[in-house]
Amino acid sequence: MRNDLTIYDKVADQWWSDDLRWVRTLKNLVPGRLAWFDRHIDWNGKHVLDLGCAGGFMAEALAARGATVAGIDPAAEAIEAARRHARDMGHAIRYDVGVGEALPYGSAAFDAVVCVDVLEHVADLPKVLAEVTRVLRPGGTFLFDTINRNPLARFATITIAEDVLRLLPRGTHDPAMFIKPHELRDGLKAAGLMPGATTGLGPRGLTRRFDMTFGPLPLTAILYMGIARKPTGADAGAHSDGPQLNV
Repeated sequence: MRNDLTIYDKVADQWWSDDLRWVRTLKNLVPGRLAWFDRHIDWNGKHVLDLGCAGGFMAEALAARGATVAGIDPAAEAIEAARRHARDMGHAIRYDVGVGEALPYGSAAFDAVVCVDVLEHVADLPKVLAEVTRVLRPGGTFLFDTINRNPLARFATITIAEDVLRLLPRGTHDPAMFIKPHELRDGLKAAGLMPGATTGLGPRGLTRRFDMTFGPLPLTAILYMGIARKPTGADAGAHSDGPQLNV
């Protein structure tokens, strides 16, 4: 089975334990992503949505930077693990179970949407991007990463990362769902966003446990990060005080 999204619920009770190497790998990706994302946004005081938050690694990092954070994911048990850990750490993070194709938030609810290790898994990419645009305030920022679609990316992420090194469980990704940068750029424009800078993401070192650490890289052939912004203007949508449920 490819694009197996059940893996997150299966390990929900171990998400914050550091017992599982592949979960530690996901945790280690967060500082590498933020090393680049932090250059493009001041998180302090911002309303931010972590779209596809799983057990909350990115959401807690953003809360620690002073953001007001909401996280959403279809993995209900992972969301419950995220809620428990946030309470234990004193973070006032709102977590919801749901999908990117139908976000349960009002229009113009967020200053930023973060979406990492998600776009290559979604059922309807144009609909997800349209929802991102809808919930962003005018001038808001979309920050993302995903996997390029080419033989090198398939070899690195499927053959090496899943099958050989077991950095991720087998079947985590479906290489047919990987996204070429120009395809995503076109999708962002079609959704009403203005694409911005991109960069690569990859291994930069090893921890004492011989887990990989990550950071920005010039090469975008495998993993790449990017930003896009929602245009400003009188017709760009109403302002909101924060995430509100649609009724």
